[in-house]
Amino acid sequence: MIERLPALSHALHPLAAMPCAAPWNFEELADLLGDAPAVEAAVLVGLVPRDNGLRVLLTRRTDSLRHHAGQVSFPGGRIEADDRDVIAAALREAHEEIGLEHGLATPLGFLDPLITITGFRVLPVVARIDPDFVATPDPGEVAEVFEVDLDFLMHPDNLEEVAIDYRGRARHVLQFRQPPQAPHQRIWGVTASILFNLRERLAQAGRP
Repeated sequence: MIERLPALSHALHPLAAMPCAAPWNFEELADLLGDAPAVEAAVLVGLVPRDNGLRVLLTRRTDSLRHHAGQVSFPGGRIEADDRDVIAAALREAHEEIGLEHGLATPLGFLDPLITITGFRVLPVVARIDPDFVATPDPGEVAEVFEVDLDFLMHPDNLEEVAIDYRGRARHVLQFRQPPQAPHQRIWGVTASILFNLRERLAQAGRP
């Protein structure tokens, strides 16, 4: 089995030092956010070791959700008052959305926080997912669970910027080319930005 999780861990903020910096993409979205405070949220970036390499665990949200309906995303949501911390929130959301038991996920560290146009400050928690995990998605939130090769998502040629006109000016969003493992899925927006941040941190850490 090809396992590079120890090397990946060096690219992350350690679990004992949760990042508190401003969202790295704040300037791009500042004119859309208004004065209301951001809602704190967490997502779980699950990495599944397979015989041919690491896979990234992704979901496609149902079309009926209020925020980011129908989009490819990581399991996650707002941090609730009774969540012990960000990690607990990410694990709770993954359990609720795809049936991931806590014992099947090993948190490794954090990526950088980012902001969404819907006003969420998202902190991604990267975790190793036991390869024996079988997803049981909540049909009210998740339409589909699938995996994509990490190497595909980390290759610069597979990520592009797409120009859109939104609220009076041109903006650029990130979007991946269609992955061979899931050619019908569009990985873009917040999810693509989180994966881009992972790629940048790997590059800074000197990925092997």
